[in-house]
Amino acid sequence: MAMGVMSLLCAFLAVLTTATAIVAGSDEAALLAFKAQVSDGGSLASWNSSASFCSWEGVTCSHRRPARVVALRLNNKALAGELSPAIGNLTFLRTLNLSFNWFHGEIPASLGRLRRLHRLDLGDNSFSGTLPVNLSSCVSMAIMGLLNNRLGGRIPAELGEKLTSLVRISLSNNSFTGLIPPSLANLSRLEILDLSRNQLVGSIPPGLGSIRGMQQFSIARNLINEANLLGRGSYGAVYKCVLDNEERTLAVKVFNLGQSRYSKSFEAECEAMRRIRHRCLIKIITSCSSINHQGQEFKALVFEFMPNGNLDSWLHQSSQDPTTNNTLSLAQRFDIAIDIVDAVEYLHNYCQPLVIHCDLKPSNILLAEDMSARVGDFGISRILQENTSEGMQSSYGSTGIRGSIGYVAPEYGEGSAASTAGDIYSLGILLLEMFTGRSPIEGTFGDSLGLHKFVEDALPDRTLEIADPTMWLHSGQHNNTTSIRIQELLVSVLSLGISCSKQQPRDRPLTSDATAEMHAIRDAYLKFIGKHGAEREASTQEIQSSIA
Repeated sequence: MAMGVMSLLCAFLAVLTTATAIVAGSDEAALLAFKAQVSDGGSLASWNSSASFCSWEGVTCSHRRPARVVALRLNNKALAGELSPAIGNLTFLRTLNLSFNWFHGEIPASLGRLRRLHRLDLGDNSFSGTLPVNLSSCVSMAIMGLLNNRLGGRIPAELGEKLTSLVRISLSNNSFTGLIPPSLANLSRLEILDLSRNQLVGSIPPGLGSIRGMQQFSIARNLINEANLLGRGSYGAVYKCVLDNEERTLAVKVFNLGQSRYSKSFEAECEAMRRIRHRCLIKIITSCSSINHQGQEFKALVFEFMPNGNLDSWLHQSSQDPTTNNTLSLAQRFDIAIDIVDAVEYLHNYCQPLVIHCDLKPSNILLAEDMSARVGDFGISRILQENTSEGMQSSYGSTGIRGSIGYVAPEYGEGSAASTAGDIYSLGILLLEMFTGRSPIEGTFGDSLGLHKFVEDALPDRTLEIADPTMWLHSGQHNNTTSIRIQELLVSVLSLGISCSKQQPRDRPLTSDATAEMHAIRDAYLKFIGKHGAEREASTQEIQSSIA
């Protein structure tokens, strides 16, 4: 009996040894087939029969199964050639890193047999063709790095349907086309999704916004429908962001950090927003400053979302046939002006230390759902600390032009430091634009030097002639007395704009005085409208007859 058991045991060990040898031969054969299709420049010199293949350069074998290859790390080895389909025979492989080489041709579909594969790094090569659908069979994959290749075609939807363990997907700088697969929203563990610099089209699948652990999502330099783009400037862009899980809409300002001044803009805005709290100033939710997985700096600010956009889009409609649905009434303009002057007075007189905005203009005035105004964009704001004869001055005296053409105070062009008087100048131009509908840079002022002189020359006799005609689209039927009083109120607010935008800083009113005057004008308007039982401004017909 004992002899029989020993015979069976010996037979089993013989079979096991043979099987192990076959398996070892299979992995070794796969590696040799891989080597046969590349030129290595000597980096694979150790790949020969004088040593076990488990000791070859870049090869790691399992401790539990010594004959099975679990990792192949040959990144940055100057390898050139095609990737052998035999690599799919390394069925215990968990890591395949061939990045930073010169591989070309298609990615073998046989990689789909690597069901234990955890990390696939084929980036920075010259792989072409499409992304094999078979990769969706690599159900253990957590990291997929295929950036900086020549891959094209559509991104397989199967990746999002089957590879539920994915944490990082890097497909940037290829030639992928078509839509972003909505199935990627199924990848609940996803932290990084980089699809930048491809040829993707369509919109961003809304479900991607509900992935809680997402740290980086990049689609820059694609053909994506930018319906969520709220605005773009030299600093970067502002996007609309909907958080599905919170049913909340936010505005995300992403900074372009290609130049140092944009990083300083982020820092300035963070510093200013940290200090201010007022109903007429845009509310910041949070900020983000980090380094992404590629070592690139990333900075963004998250604000409350303003559903009615900015004042500029309401003052300067692209439509040639404006209606009451897309224009501002006189009453709305007075209310918005009050919100703006209240915000400026808060910044100048109630912040400690005081803040100067430096860039007051319609595109930086945001409108909430009820059309109340919020002053935003503090990217070039300055913190003021010391008094001078011409108002508050920046304690660190930033020089040069600060602001936007048409709104920037003339003394800034002469090197003067940022001051409250500079904000008052911008406020004056803004008021003139709000009630005339004319941009200070539109160049239609004839022989006048600009919007300031254009309005100054028209007051008081031609006030209704230069007033924005879209204000009267909201009008009701009223008598001539109403038209005359409306004209008087317009003269008052335009005169305030003229006073605020005087050439010399010393000739402009103090912030508190300008605010008080604007409140007095609006209060007079409300009192007059209430006294006459009117709900809206004078009718279009009466205004036009007054002009005639």
